[in-house]
Amino acid sequence: MDITFRKAGLEDLDSLQEISIETFKDTFEKDNSEENMNAYLDKACTKEQLEKELKTPGSAFFYLDVKGELAGYLKVNEGEAQTEAFDDNGLEIERIYIRTGYKRQGLGTALLNKAIAIAEKNVRSSVWLGVWEHNQPALAFYKKMGFEKVGAHAFYMGDDKQTDFIMRKKLARL
Repeated sequence: MDITFRKAGLEDLDSLQEISIETFKDTFEKDNSEENMNAYLDKACTKEQLEKELKTPGSAFFYLDVKGELAGYLKVNEGEAQTEAFDDNGLEIERIYIRTGYKRQGLGTALLNKAIAIAEKNVRSSVWLGVWEHNQPALAFYKKMGFEKVGAHAFYMGDDKQTDFIMRKKLARL
């Protein structure tokens, strides 16, 4: 498969907003009310919020293109950019989003491997992420990829308090 990665920048703000809304709705819309979905998207996927995230030191977005078409993206955070103080020497995978037409083609694995390569390059001891407790396909994928459940935290979808499992994969020390 002809895939390439590229770091997203401010010039990608429009496409980043578009793919963020599209992929989030695709994954979670069927399990949440329209009001809660819209409340979340109106907070998390505005151009202002995404621009802030693009400018945050320690955060990075990587687009994954298949044959020149944007298929998905990865967002990682290090140091103070992590969404919570879970692992000082870890790399947080905040988002792995893939468009519907590109799912089940190994692209999730490619994005995850990209995150692990970044963590290893930056001499991180682990990669970690939060996964909604009811997202069985994602939970099974991360378990298969060597992640273990190490905790949980609250995630708000609008006014609906949900639980994300914290999963971590320890990396070999370089």
